[in-house]
This record gives sequence, structure tokens and C-alpha cells, in this order.
Amino acid sequence: MNSSRTRIIPVLLLKGESLVKTVKFDKYNYIGDPINTVRIFNELEVDELAFLDIEASKKNSKPNFKLLELIASECFMPLAYGGGIKTFDDVKRIFSIGFEKVILNSICFEDPNLITKVSEIYGSQAVIGSVDYKHSFWGKAAVYSHDGTRKQNVDPKSWALELESKGVGEILLTSMDNDGTWNGFDVKVAREVSDSLSVPLIASGGAGSIKDIADIVKSGGASAVGVGSMVVYQKKDMGVLINFPDKKKLKEALEFNV
Repeated sequence: MNSSRTRIIPVLLLKGESLVKTVKFDKYNYIGDPINTVRIFNELEVDELAFLDIEASKKNSKPNFKLLELIASECFMPLAYGGGIKTFDDVKRIFSIGFEKVILNSICFEDPNLITKVSEIYGSQAVIGSVDYKHSFWGKAAVYSHDGTRKQNVDPKSWALELESKGVGEILLTSMDNDGTWNGFDVKVAREVSDSLSVPLIASGGAGSIKDIADIVKSGGASAVGVGSMVVYQKKDMGVLINFPDKKKLKEALEFNV
């Protein structure tokens, strides 16, 4: 792992035409307008952005293509999108708008062959398999779909391997227990999943500091890190401020050899 290759990716949540931020996939706060936020991230020279529509699959609605067109027209960096994608035509349209990657989650349980089709035509690098999970009272990790509302009878490691076998080029692993908490990542599960995969792991859920980011890369085996609260709030329990961690401090924290 080389620090220069560690991508730090703002993961931005869409609800309707607004940006929001959740805590443990539940209560959410209004963050602002996605277009203005993209413009700020352009100025901050962020490497990559991911947008997730948190209601589309739950409400069985299509992606908001009109909003995605506006986002893509303003954005200077590679874009990924997930939420409400059900058909190959949806994927084609998202790519034609200007997004480089699709993030597939709920549809993977209903039509896993969609992953393979997209991967064969656009390349595996264009498909991110999203794995959301939380622990039961007894400590067992289970995968959830439809924005955390449907429990699936599979654990994160097994499901990540299944998605890899279908053709995804990356796994986005999100801890629902840690989402929005600022308490750090679930390093244990990330390590179990990353050790089993041959594709890169993007770890998400819990980032509160540069140290947390370094920990999930060094101890959790993540190739990339998804950040939410850290880049939309000033600090924990403080107001909205679109920002990005100091790149020099990030580089210093991530510099190590294995």
C-alpha cells in the first residue's frame, strides 16, 4: 500500500434534491445544495466524489437524472453514483451523463447479473459493489439493503466475495453502526473483508479524524476511504462547512511501507 494511492472520497447523500447527512442510517440533517457543494469540492481539488440517493431504492424510484446532469456538468473530478439503479438502461444513462462509476447495492440481491453485464461492457473499474452492514445484539454482522431497511441473510465478507465473483471492481463497505458517529471505523470487519478480496476496498462509516483514516488504511487494509461528516461539518456537533482534510497532514499520516 502506498500513501499516494490512497483515495479519500467524499460520500454525499442525496434526499430529493438536497444533500443530507445521516447518523447510523437513521436521522438526517440538511446539509445544503448539491451543486454548490460540488463547486466547493472543485476548488478543494478532491480526487473523486460519490453520490448516493438514500431514498430511491427504498421508495422504488428511479435515479434523478435531471439532478445528476446538473452535478456532472459542474464537476471537474471523477464521479460515482448509486441509488435506484435497476436496469442496464439506467446504467447507460448515468454513464452518458458523465459519471465514471455506478454503485450497486439493493439491485444486486434482485438481479446480480446486472453487475456482470455492466462489468463486461464498461469494465469492472466502472462498477462498485456497495455492502452496508450492522451488528446484531449478539455481535453478528449482517448485510442490509434498501438503505438499511431490509436485512439480508448473509455476512459482509461472504457478500463482498459474491459481488467480486460477479464482476465488481471495488467494494464500498459501510458500517451502519458507525455511520455519522465520528467514532472511527470498524477496523475488524474491514480487515476480514479486505483480506479476502482481490479488488480494492473502500471503507466508509465513522471517520472523525485523520488518525481514523490512517487506522483504517494501515490496520483495516482499505485501499480508499469514504468520508461523510468530516467533510460536511466544521467539527462534531458544529455547523455545516464543506471542507477536506489537510492534504499534507493526510500524506504524513498515511506514509508507511508494508
